Amino acid sequence: MTRIVQMAPFMVAGAGVPGVAWNLDRELRKLGANVDSFTFQRARMGKPDPIRVRGRITARLVSSWRTIWLTTVGTRRAREYLARNRDAVAIVHGSFLTGDIYVSHGVLFAAMRAHGSSLWRYLRDPTNLYAHMRDRGRFRGRAHRRIVVLTPAEQQTLVDLYGRVEPPVVVIPNGVDLEAYRPPSVEERRTARARFELDDEARVAIFVGHEFERKGLPIAVESLVHAPTVLLLVVGGIRPIVDEARAYAEKTGVSDRVLFLGEQQHGIHGFLAAADMLVLPSVYESSGLVILEALASGLPVVSTRVGVAPEIVSDGVNGYLVDREPVEVGDRLERIAAQPPGAFSAAARASVDGYSWTAVAQQYLDLAREIEAERAAEAVAHTTL
Repeated sequence: MTRIVQMAPFMVAGAGVPGVAWNLDRELRKLGANVDSFTFQRARMGKPDPIRVRGRITARLVSSWRTIWLTTVGTRRAREYLARNRDAVAIVHGSFLTGDIYVSHGVLFAAMRAHGSSLWRYLRDPTNLYAHMRDRGRFRGRAHRRIVVLTPAEQQTLVDLYGRVEPPVVVIPNGVDLEAYRPPSVEERRTARARFELDDEARVAIFVGHEFERKGLPIAVESLVHAPTVLLLVVGGIRPIVDEARAYAEKTGVSDRVLFLGEQQHGIHGFLAAADMLVLPSVYESSGLVILEALASGLPVVSTRVGVAPEIVSDGVNGYLVDREPVEVGDRLERIAAQPPGAFSAAARASVDGYSWTAVAQQYLDLAREIEAERAAEAVAHTTL
């Protein structure tokens, strides 16, 4: 039986890297693998964070501290764990600089460069420079046997940024829970929309994300000027940036058609059920899980050519690919709004049939077995020397 250990700062059902690791854990077990985990809490041996989160500044301090701690002390303890468990194939998500398979969930410097603000961000937060140099060593060194990227475009991004990548690179996409995310029934849609006092005639776009600038919320808001029949639900963001975005909506003259919902702790299923389309004019995504979740829920997607979008979105079939231009984004939203509700649902859902977490986990299991065979061959070669 193949033994796998996932190394991640956190593993929990939901969005982001913790959710990816959690879904892989569940599906790998179903496929018969012997699965363990090595998390931040395990590396800390149960000790709490030395800094308590009390606001935006302390949250940033905690994030910076964790990045440095996981790269240094956390990596040392992870190596000690692997030395005691030599038969395990390690899948790494996050800052640990060890393990067989490193899953690149995004390249910080790529996001900054795409946004045109890398130097300023480095000067404002030196941890960003630290992370960049760490990743440069990771991709150009031999800390891992394989690098997993989420899209073919991300493979080219690594080459563009680092010149060469030493470990072989494998493309394995993120998945989506096709049972949890599905087109809503008529009653589910009606109930979800009633929560926001939306009638059947309202056409609703949804934006999901915490980094409003990078993910293009200002463009989505301004696009409403060119999409007069569309309302916008905004899910995510902490209070200070939500207040800034609300002020921008007022300045743009569309605040009466934008509803800010803030951070959500229990998933976005109900919000997707209330919507007619997803809008994501992001400047950079390594994958874009929300794109898969929206399509699985039967929603057409209006997205820039980032992450998984160019691989899966087909103009006029399950959404539209756009430039980061409010006029173009608004035009595509209005095209979708002109169609009857559910007109794109079947095509949207069908486009993610191959992205189940079971299929994704099978690819990781196949890669783990490939590494097991590689190790066995190396052991034989070593004994014959």
